[in-house]
Amino acid sequence: MSRLHIRESGVKSPRMLPIVLLHGWSCHGGFFDRQGEALAEETLVIAPDMPGHGKTKDAVDLTIETAADAVQALLEKRRLDRVLLAGWSMGAHVAFALIERHGADRVAVLLTEDMTPKVLNDETWRLGTRNGNDAEHNKDVLAAISAYWPQVGEKVAEGIFAEGLTPDPDLLAYAKREMLAADPALIAPMWASLTAQDFRPLIRKIEIPVHLVSGSRSALYGRDVAQWQAERLKDGHIHDFARSGHAPHLEEADAFTDLLRTLSTIA
Repeated sequence: MSRLHIRESGVKSPRMLPIVLLHGWSCHGGFFDRQGEALAEETLVIAPDMPGHGKTKDAVDLTIETAADAVQALLEKRRLDRVLLAGWSMGAHVAFALIERHGADRVAVLLTEDMTPKVLNDETWRLGTRNGNDAEHNKDVLAAISAYWPQVGEKVAEGIFAEGLTPDPDLLAYAKREMLAADPALIAPMWASLTAQDFRPLIRKIEIPVHLVSGSRSALYGRDVAQWQAERLKDGHIHDFARSGHAPHLEEADAFTDLLRTLSTIA
């Protein structure tokens, strides 16, 4: 049974797939409010709070796998058998884990937003985070999350926006306020779980269409991350957002919403 807190708008439509939006680390489903409001009169939009985040808090175990199981349970409970599943950053890993653990029978289309299949770099993998974070350095990252979240969280919030551009001050203030409100005791285990994942073997096995949103000014991942996945997916498509960093759904919200609309429209 799913025990995720959900934000919901709209109703199911015969013309559009339901849309399920999975947020990134240290955020919550409210980061997709623009999309929920814009699409509310067209289809059902659901944005759950992941384990350790938002109002879900510690209602379920703090792992990517448990998050995936909870989202699958939500789809089953709501009898949603063909959805557009969109995952931003950590949310993409939850989506990957759902497909790996449960298959894609209930997912018609997958969208991932500015995310790699493996966050940590190593000797054979350099398409993790652009700052070179590896297993050894990640120990320090985890310690800092727990001990210095106000300082770390502020930098994380600033880092989701486009390099070389001045972020919208209201968006930046919102991101800082909401991310700093996260409980480091809950989001640290989710970071540990997130950075333990390696979905590279899964990429070749995904049968459904996968749309890879890439922020051209992302401080976290380059376009080569999306390219690597597109070259191995059976049905992969890259969508570049030229004025976005790690959060195109915030930075170019209308264009991102239009993409969701297009992908969820039933021909």
